[in-house]
Amino acid sequence: MANTGPTHDVSIHGVIPPTITAFTDEEELALDATAAHARFVVDRGVHGVFPLGTNGEFPMLKPDERAAVVEAVVDEVGEEVPVIAGVSAPSTRNTVSYSRDAAEAGADAVVVGVPYYYPIDNDAVVEHYEEVTDAVDVPVYIYHFPARMGNKLDLDTLDRLAAIDGIVGVKDSSGDVAWLGQAIDRHPELTYLAGLDSLLFAELEIGCTGLVSAVSNVFPEMAVELYESYVDGDETRARELQSRVFDVWKAIDQGPYLGGVKSALDLHPEVDFDPGPMRRPLQRMSEEEEVQLERTLRTLDLI
Repeated sequence: MANTGPTHDVSIHGVIPPTITAFTDEEELALDATAAHARFVVDRGVHGVFPLGTNGEFPMLKPDERAAVVEAVVDEVGEEVPVIAGVSAPSTRNTVSYSRDAAEAGADAVVVGVPYYYPIDNDAVVEHYEEVTDAVDVPVYIYHFPARMGNKLDLDTLDRLAAIDGIVGVKDSSGDVAWLGQAIDRHPELTYLAGLDSLLFAELEIGCTGLVSAVSNVFPEMAVELYESYVDGDETRARELQSRVFDVWKAIDQGPYLGGVKSALDLHPEVDFDPGPMRRPLQRMSEEEEVQLERTLRTLDLI
């Protein structure tokens, strides 16, 4: 199968928050608030945005909702920073469809997860990415998150994927620094995006050029300063900020999975939009957990 996808990158670097999908109290899409969150982080110096990642609750959305989210974010900030849209799905057919929708909405690149839920072999993984790169004319990033997607990408399979025209990088949330370091050594031509707040500094050290930070959804300036300090050679300051990011992440991560980000946004004095609830069965923090979060963020002098 011939691959006709692009061989160029879109200069993704720096801090790329995995922006939220906002909902009304009835769990309907709140597109104005979704776009407002993208505006919030861009106005505070981030270098790109990543709608429909894990923080964007992508598995909870219908196909038309996914397309609407990408369009809203592109319309709001797409002329200022790159928009890399999540398009992951268990099936190749749906991933291709979501990729086309994202490209038509103006996304600069798509982020394609290793297919999840069902166990699949390496040949099926390669075919999956070949189909996607054939279908769209925007760059494709591999999303490697085995803890959530269930299928780990081995390095020999990465060798095969790196040879596909259109594959330009890896967004790695595995937490496996040894795997990531070997991947960078084998394929330094790819762009690597670090996906765990606890390892931002470490993954910059081994060759990542982008940080997909959940903390940057709420306190983007902190992650931007970490990145810029590192790039400017001030590793002491970058290490200090890594510790601060980790303290914030620990506070946000105390409640239900993902729920702390929206709770923290509600507490931020400069947020003028309503992030709304999670789409069930995901849950926001409880009132008691939010009180503790507020106390911690005040102790850290962040609100």
